[in-house]
Amino acid sequence: MTDIEIARNTKLEKINEIAKKVGIQEDDIELYGKYKAKISNEVFAKLKEKNDGKLILVTAISPTPLGEGKTTISIAIADGLRKIGKNSILALREPSLGPVFGIKGGATGGGKVQVAPMEEINLHFTGDIHAITAANNLLSSLIDNHIYFGNELDIQEIVWKRCVDLNDRQLREIETGLSEEKNIIPRKDKFDISVASEIMAIVCLSENLSQLKEKLGNIIIGYNSKKEPIYARDLKAEGAMTVLLKDAIKPNLVQTLEHTPAIIHGGPFANIAHGCNSIIATKLALKLSDYVVTEAGFGADLGAEKFLDIKCRKADIKPDAIVIVATVKAIKYHGGIEKEKIQIENLEGIEKGIHNLFKHIDNLKKFGANVIVALNKYNTDTIAEIDLIRKKLQQKNVQLSVVEGWEKGGEGATDIANKLVKLVEEKTPIKYIYDLNETIKSKIEKVAKNIYGAKEIEYSDEANENIDKITKMGYGKLPICIAKTQYSFSDDPKNLECKNDYNITVRNVELKSGAGFIVVLAGKIMTMPGLPKIPAAENIDIDENGNIVGIF
Repeated sequence: MTDIEIARNTKLEKINEIAKKVGIQEDDIELYGKYKAKISNEVFAKLKEKNDGKLILVTAISPTPLGEGKTTISIAIADGLRKIGKNSILALREPSLGPVFGIKGGATGGGKVQVAPMEEINLHFTGDIHAITAANNLLSSLIDNHIYFGNELDIQEIVWKRCVDLNDRQLREIETGLSEEKNIIPRKDKFDISVASEIMAIVCLSENLSQLKEKLGNIIIGYNSKKEPIYARDLKAEGAMTVLLKDAIKPNLVQTLEHTPAIIHGGPFANIAHGCNSIIATKLALKLSDYVVTEAGFGADLGAEKFLDIKCRKADIKPDAIVIVATVKAIKYHGGIEKEKIQIENLEGIEKGIHNLFKHIDNLKKFGANVIVALNKYNTDTIAEIDLIRKKLQQKNVQLSVVEGWEKGGEGATDIANKLVKLVEEKTPIKYIYDLNETIKSKIEKVAKNIYGAKEIEYSDEANENIDKITKMGYGKLPICIAKTQYSFSDDPKNLECKNDYNITVRNVELKSGAGFIVVLAGKIMTMPGLPKIPAAENIDIDENGNIVGIF
């Protein structure tokens, strides 16, 4: 059966029953049908004195076109913990419509480990990303409206972009204001995908409504003729934007196919944004359960680094254990084995490709993390290949757990669940890769050299100018969020093995004063993705009975 058929044939529990499992009363949830709910803002106050549970972060080796199943493993671990009698909960990101209709076709797990209702989560869900899109574009319209009616603020340079939650490369560079109406000035503009919007980051990094409003007001929308920043609050925009986001800031409660509670909230990408679910969702989950399983986007060089250096710093939390997801196929792919031959046993490919996994392990240990590797098992994996990976990891004193969640559900993840219960008790202090008081370039260098393995960092003239400007404006002590390809430690997506010395090229640097970090654009990274030659949208349909097909 396909993922959607497995999900459709599983009887879900009513969402109020799922809420009761983690101590949330019916009065504290707002129903979105039978199987989805928003958790009210009042729940935090009721749980304030409760001790936090253990936090388990799931990350992965560098992604491949084959898919590693990070979300699948996250769900399997949460279900596996429940199978061994532990009180667990998931805290995941929301899927974006971009990849749903682009390459992925869905982002809610697979096989017997899925979050549900999967079609609704993958599509409009509770409208959070639509609200973020609306708030983003409201600000854009207020900017242009202000200019139309006289430009009292002397806006000369606009840095704020419109957004849409779809992959559309045609919107990367556009011209607006072509109606030839009086006072409308044509200009070049750009669109971002909604999950790259600063508002997505702000929602994920705000801990309450008043903080959300303050951060929205701190967004820099442009500069005047004196090169001074103009903020969203100067346009009196933050109030209306907060109104649009008043429900979007509330975490969403759903369930796995095995009825494990799951909080799904926020959805920034890790290759172009900070890649973590909301602080509200994670902190709430830590109060509701003994074990929280959360996920950071793409490989550990992106999602996990930003989770630790940005989110953990801001939220004052730390993971008690980190799971690195790998597959036999992915390891061989990083060893230079062609996709067409990836299912054939190849120990040499394992020997070469496992260095990608080793690099991620070594990186995470620099943060002081307790690390375990989850091998997402496929039926084409051979015993010899798995044994070789286990042997190699034993030499690095790292545990391996073979996870069969896709086929067996939580039962296929009891081994890793048992290992994690022991691992999270090993106390280790969190370390950061850089100090916030360092210069912007020093912070970039620390991440590029210590995490990516780059030899040197090269800066464009524009990047140098913006670094100087950001520093002079007083924002130099913010954390950095590097946007680069997810497929390689380098900024070149084709340099998979990273055998030789390489440099990282910083093309530009952008200040996100509302979110509270500096985005560093490395290589040819795009903040508006394009669709593949054959997008998943071509296979998504609905039958005469209203059943959706093609989402997985």
